[in-house]
Amino acid sequence: MLCLFLASVIVSPAKDHLLPAPVRAGQGACLESNLIYSLEERPTPQCHASTLVETPDGLVAAWFGGTREGHRDVGIWISRHKKGKWSRPVQVANGSVDEGQQYPCWNPVLFLPESGPLMLFYKVGPSPSKWWGVVRTSKDNARTWSMPRKLGKNKAVGHLLGPVKNKPIQLKDGSILCPSSSEHDGWRVHFEISRDLGKTWKVIGPINDGRKFGAIQPSILNYPDGRMQVMCRSRQNVVTQSWSSDMGKTWSPMNASNLPNPNAGTDAVSLKDGRQLIIYNHTVRGVGFPSGRNMLNAAISKDGKNWTPVLTLERTRGEYSYPAVIQARDQKVHITYTYRRESVKHVVIDPAKL
Repeated sequence: MLCLFLASVIVSPAKDHLLPAPVRAGQGACLESNLIYSLEERPTPQCHASTLVETPDGLVAAWFGGTREGHRDVGIWISRHKKGKWSRPVQVANGSVDEGQQYPCWNPVLFLPESGPLMLFYKVGPSPSKWWGVVRTSKDNARTWSMPRKLGKNKAVGHLLGPVKNKPIQLKDGSILCPSSSEHDGWRVHFEISRDLGKTWKVIGPINDGRKFGAIQPSILNYPDGRMQVMCRSRQNVVTQSWSSDMGKTWSPMNASNLPNPNAGTDAVSLKDGRQLIIYNHTVRGVGFPSGRNMLNAAISKDGKNWTPVLTLERTRGEYSYPAVIQARDQKVHITYTYRRESVKHVVIDPAKL
């Protein structure tokens, strides 16, 4: 049964004429669409894996950038949104460990707890199977940062990573629940939870064994009845999902959603009107154009089970990937994503028009 489902998903992305036409700024739900920095003013040859947060001073975006992914000069870069424009990017972290020893940085995640400083999580290490998690904090909304601090280890997952790609959520008791995953023992999803603003951590999971579904990089959705859902990148040509009815303590067996996935990162957010929004590549690998990361899309769901594509953010040759999505205080949805590995694009959406 699973094989038949996967086969139907693999075929369906080729019928992309059924998807919405690519968005244009100022038309429909798309209010703005701009690069954070121009291709002519790139601070680094390549960039990837953006993250986005709203602070009292406005939006802050971060990503990793350097010569290329995995190169020792890759660090974490930040830009702040001021008066309708993004500031010149500045590097705020690198992978220096000891004098003369430097590793690449990976996958930053920004998060602002209800009380406490802005948090910047990122990973350091030679590769995803060998990296470790680091956190820095800012008390002035990303102007200055504390010294980096390793998150430590846990026997269930090895090095703690914090949120591996997508934003945490804060539970009613103040705990920070981080969606995470590891790649050193198969692709497995787990959660890291802190009740003291990141000083100490406990691990939930892994929730899959990495065999039926090799899945990583979950994002967390919330429902009015208290349930949670994660949507995950997978190696099986689909976005996978799992559900929790006890505030993330236990999770259902992972299964396939009705959305395709070309082994690429996604992100999702629970909208204030009760709907769920996911940003993802509505493609798989190894088929005719568009395939892989040539097309980036948005889909909406009322129940987390039936997803309807509502936007095509990009559809052209090149890489458009690794989205981050939040809903701001003014209800607008903000999305950032990798633009050809050369810049980060910022798109503003009016969800009332979706």
